[in-house]
Amino acid sequence: MTDFKRVTGSFRDPSGFVFERDGIVYRQVNMRYRTNFDHLVGSGLYAELSERNLLVPHEELDHPAPKGSEAYKFLKPLQIPFITYPYEWSFSQMKDAALLTLAVQKRALSRGMVLKDASAYNVQFSQGKPILIDTLSFEVYQEGQAWVAYKQFCQHFLAPLMLMSHKDIRLSQLLRVYIDGIPLDLASAIAPKTTYRQLGILMHLHLHARAQQRYRDASRAARSMGRKGIGKQSLLQIADSLRSTISGLRWRHDDSDWSGYYEGESYLEAAFGHKLRLVAEFLELIKPSFVLDLGANTGEFSRIASGAGAFTVSADNDPGVVEANYLKVKGEEEKNVLPLLLDLVNPSGAIGWANAERQSLAERSKADCLLALALIHHLAISNNVPLASVAEYFARLAEWLVIEFVPKSDKQVQKLLRTRDDIFDQYTVDGFEASFSESYEIVKTRPLEDSERILYLMRRRGD
Repeated sequence: MTDFKRVTGSFRDPSGFVFERDGIVYRQVNMRYRTNFDHLVGSGLYAELSERNLLVPHEELDHPAPKGSEAYKFLKPLQIPFITYPYEWSFSQMKDAALLTLAVQKRALSRGMVLKDASAYNVQFSQGKPILIDTLSFEVYQEGQAWVAYKQFCQHFLAPLMLMSHKDIRLSQLLRVYIDGIPLDLASAIAPKTTYRQLGILMHLHLHARAQQRYRDASRAARSMGRKGIGKQSLLQIADSLRSTISGLRWRHDDSDWSGYYEGESYLEAAFGHKLRLVAEFLELIKPSFVLDLGANTGEFSRIASGAGAFTVSADNDPGVVEANYLKVKGEEEKNVLPLLLDLVNPSGAIGWANAERQSLAERSKADCLLALALIHHLAISNNVPLASVAEYFARLAEWLVIEFVPKSDKQVQKLLRTRDDIFDQYTVDGFEASFSESYEIVKTRPLEDSERILYLMRRRGD
């Protein structure tokens, strides 16, 4: 097999790697991981985890692997429709990913294995729930060994969750800077003094950070935390302690600016109902399989798309509405909506080693259609992004676009203009259509009832 493309973020683990061929993701298991892989399967751990939807299931194939001399197994895992990163998750998404990792660790220990990696990047969301995607994260447990992934778990999960809960929800964005998790000494320095009175945070974060500073050596720090030679039962107790600590974290937030956007003055009932019908009509016309809803708020229109059969990424830059959206996905057991924390003015970029370890939003997007409803005025007026630039970027993300133009006469735009000069001469219907026509063909135009807003269906030029 020569026409494969290695996934750029899969290079650190010599046990194997992930690659793509014809749009399908595969995994090669190298010979050096043979003993661990055989134990994973032979012990029944793989079957238990995959049947409980805790670990991504796979199919073993007979095709030749990319590096045949190193290969032991060639796997086709369950395909994840959209890869996300921890700094794009809501508080409860991060919390659920952490609890999943600990649940997997406990089940692994019960079958003679242990997680050698506890990276948040090994967790993705599938059918509304977190799932571990790294089949090579396990190794055979040796009696008395330390949990080598303890520090990583605390940096990737405990530190950001503690800061989001006790300090500021926006501190999750530190994960964009610290790609291997928030340093524990930094998290400890930022944390409120009241966290010293919480036993789990005191032990797993503050004292852990002090041990790291004292020894500067991971193995010595591990011994200082009493984890060397303590046995399987103690590792289970550590997992239970971390679970109790994380389960107790809460984010109590005030109502966000846009959480009530669909209520009150923003939309008359007739206009909102008409908009729902038009979006459904446009989606029925193009029948997308993957929709990216930008500025989705709590996901009202995302669910129109998912209800029509499209996998829908429901993205917004407000942590409060993304949290509410995810809790609704959980509560109603929705499988086709994926809430995502995304600032469109500063979307997730390509970062990590060689600026390729984590992909940008545009690189990951496989969407057929974008929804950009009640969004354009925030980009063009609040953030001074030229209309033509918005159109060009949108055209990189998907072929089809359903977009709402909100005129200056609208109350929401008037609110934005109260505190600034109106320098937006091109922000008119004619200016909007001219700017977007550079990247798109306008297929349909429909005014919204009882409103001056206009809904457009557009198709990228050249498709």
